[in-house]
Amino acid sequence: MTLKSFFRLGLALPVLALGFGIGHAQSSSGPGYFIPHPKAPPVSHAAPVRESAPMAPQPGMPQPGEQPGTQAVPPQKLPPIPQLPALPKENAPPSPVMGVLSVPEVMQQSTAAQGVEKIIEARRQKLAAEAQADQQKWEGEQKAITAQKAKLSKAALTAKEQALQKEIEEAQVDFHNRNLAIEVSARAALGKIEATLIAVIRQVAQAHGMNLVLHRSQVALNVNGFDISKEVAAHLNKILPSVAVPPSVVPKMAGGKK
Repeated sequence: MTLKSFFRLGLALPVLALGFGIGHAQSSSGPGYFIPHPKAPPVSHAAPVRESAPMAPQPGMPQPGEQPGTQAVPPQKLPPIPQLPALPKENAPPSPVMGVLSVPEVMQQSTAAQGVEKIIEARRQKLAAEAQADQQKWEGEQKAITAQKAKLSKAALTAKEQALQKEIEEAQVDFHNRNLAIEVSARAALGKIEATLIAVIRQVAQAHGMNLVLHRSQVALNVNGFDISKEVAAHLNKILPSVAVPPSVVPKMAGGKK
């Protein structure tokens, strides 16, 4: 597993207040300009389909959008737009001093994130090995039951099969809960890195006099002087070289069972 796929757990930086923000580039409000969202569906340039001439309404025939036996609902006219008084003049926002940042690149270079990945991956591999061992054990038990078909009564055979099925179902629930506990541990560790990363981004941006930082993946064009990714990664490693990963403990349910 690579760091890129590992951190799909959901490292989402919130918008930073107090001077500058981190957000996705969206359509600008200026006249005549539009920046499409990268996940927007492609615009089709195929020739428009020619619509056929509308059929003349026939007596007794329901119109488009009208259910048989019902009356058509007349179109509703929107009320007039109210004329509101002008608001008092406010101070104009400051001129933007922009920077760009690649969070995936910063996380790739983060020694703390690399340590979290190593620990979490080891826990997942251990759980997978245990699941594979149990799978082989269940297959052996199933073969033993099948071999005893001729010797056991129908009731005894059913009891053995039901006991094995119950064992498998309980183990599957246990594996699911343990895997979920590993994910919770990963998110807790990543949350500590994320909180520090936000503070580092603010620190680096303020050092450069930036008041607006955008995700690099959402910017169509920029120069290297805008990019603060390497600087942020270097400061993050100085401040947070490692982070503790909490134990992946499955909480006990009522009655003392996991």
